[in-house]
Amino acid sequence: MSNNYGESVLIKKPHTKEIYEDKHIYEFSACADPLGGPMYFMRNFFYIQHPIQGQIKYDPYDFQEELIDTYANNRFSINLLSRQTGKTTTACGYLLWYAMFKPDSTILIAAHKFSGVQEIMQRIRYAYELCPNYIRAGVTSYNKGSMEFDNGSRIVAQATTENTGRGMSITLLYLDEFAFVRPSIAKEFWTSISPTLSTGGAAIITSTPNSDEDQFALLWKGANKTEDAFGNQTELGENGFKAYSCDWHRHPDRDEAWANDEKGRIGEERFRREHLNEFIINDETLIAPTRLIDMTGIEPYKRTGQVRWFKEPKPGMIYTVALDPSLGTGGDPSAIQVFEANSTTQVAEWKHNKTTCPEQIRILADIVSEIFSLTNDQNSIYYSIENNTLGEAALISLENYGEHNIPGIMLSQPKMPGMTRRYRKGFNTTNKTKLSACSKLKTMVDTKRMTINSKSLISELKNFVAHGVSYAAKPGETDDLVMATVLSIRMFQLLKDYHTELASPLNDYDEELIKPFPFVAMF
Repeated sequence: MSNNYGESVLIKKPHTKEIYEDKHIYEFSACADPLGGPMYFMRNFFYIQHPIQGQIKYDPYDFQEELIDTYANNRFSINLLSRQTGKTTTACGYLLWYAMFKPDSTILIAAHKFSGVQEIMQRIRYAYELCPNYIRAGVTSYNKGSMEFDNGSRIVAQATTENTGRGMSITLLYLDEFAFVRPSIAKEFWTSISPTLSTGGAAIITSTPNSDEDQFALLWKGANKTEDAFGNQTELGENGFKAYSCDWHRHPDRDEAWANDEKGRIGEERFRREHLNEFIINDETLIAPTRLIDMTGIEPYKRTGQVRWFKEPKPGMIYTVALDPSLGTGGDPSAIQVFEANSTTQVAEWKHNKTTCPEQIRILADIVSEIFSLTNDQNSIYYSIENNTLGEAALISLENYGEHNIPGIMLSQPKMPGMTRRYRKGFNTTNKTKLSACSKLKTMVDTKRMTINSKSLISELKNFVAHGVSYAAKPGETDDLVMATVLSIRMFQLLKDYHTELASPLNDYDEELIKPFPFVAMF
């Protein structure tokens, strides 16, 4: 098999002597230019495997030329690109050029899946093998996960983990679909790799959007903050990254008819994420992703210790204080949510993972006392505890503290008929009760009948996803604020039987049901 120059497509051996013609010298010099070289190389020597047309020479669209120019002219670039815009292919061509024309470089490729890095390396190897010998560098090592060249450069491809690239002296880092790396891993990885980049390394990040709070989104937001302290526009973002974005409208082969067909196939929500670059969560979240993207939260108006207050309690309203306890040993956090039941508005919250059970009860009591000091009505304040497993320790701590020392009413789920096991105060969470309360929470938030003020709770809701037949936090994330909110929902549902004024905000319908006309028998 041979390429267009009649040369073998096998790899070039290291330190191979070449006889150069004037044309070869000109083309090599053009490729070696630091600024124009990447585009010249990719237009003339970069071949790709088209899914329909087979082997073709890369012919970049206008927006792809802009992308290459962004790579070549900026040390750090972050690129928000819609699906099927050739972002990975374009990056592969640039990385191959970089390795062959920037000696002694170490290029690290990291993708969210191992199959992804294999695909990237396959494209690079394919393009390399089709380059003429007078352009390509010789290789000293040629593997599925790495390539080493006789000019001292190397390309290494790895799946993204917390320790990917640790200890490496990286010249250029390329992160593919970084928004889809698990959030906890992406955060640790970026913390680990940043010191390496600070010593002179460059970085290219490309992805379609996912959550608006993952590491990619945080870097993207920082790159788009392009004002200095005096309000003057800057070329780069506050984090030093150059931001570039391109959606489906820039693709010359796509029009409104294509867009309508695509929306019909994948739905409006996915279309907005995959092709319009909107940060709509990809996972099956409890709350509708389109609703989550509109939720922003507010800053607390005051703090009492670590309790964040978003709205001042006032007389005449009913308040619920819900505690989701923990051991307080540094693992899962404990959390407290405070809601104004009449308007289902979040009033306050607290969360910590190293507070002991007795201290959790004391904080709950302090919150109730704060509300009482502002409302002067202990009969309008209800508090409760989730009593599963760890909740037993919280109930013991509550007993030791003394309910009479808390100016509110302890609320517990009623004892069910036929219950044989020992009855405990508080609320016991089963899969059935959790699903029921989650369903009610979803309805109320999706229909904007519940006001969530906490940015932390909104963040947890974005990671609260379908898990088997229930819902839970993504691996590595927490859902304690959500579960305290779920307990609040259960308290609402119980209280509406005693406070009729709570029935309206908790109804699943905006209007009263119209009763049918009475049936009259005709004889």
